[in-house]
Amino acid sequence: MTVDPGLQPERTRLAWRRTALALTVVTVLAVRLAADGGVAGTLVAGLAVLTWGAALTLCWRRGTGTGRAPTGGRPVPLAALVAAGYALLGTVLVLRTLW
Repeated sequence: MTVDPGLQPERTRLAWRRTALALTVVTVLAVRLAADGGVAGTLVAGLAVLTWGAALTLCWRRGTGTGRAPTGGRPVPLAALVAAGYALLGTVLVLRTLW
């Protein structure tokens, strides 16, 4: 059984592109929800945009296949940490809007 080496890189690039798209959507929603929160909301929105920029840089380099991301060989744990942070941010913003 032969394995086509061209399929795995393509799937990896598509996964990183989906990750970048999901992070963009979450950032836009976080900024929208945090906009009504005064100074704290502005800080949360700013932090979300800064984190999004860093994550987008990682995802872009990995998603286009232009080379390794500048993370010292640790892109998956870094992406997992960013995803967990976004999940926490989303939970806090949703709970804040419910009360």
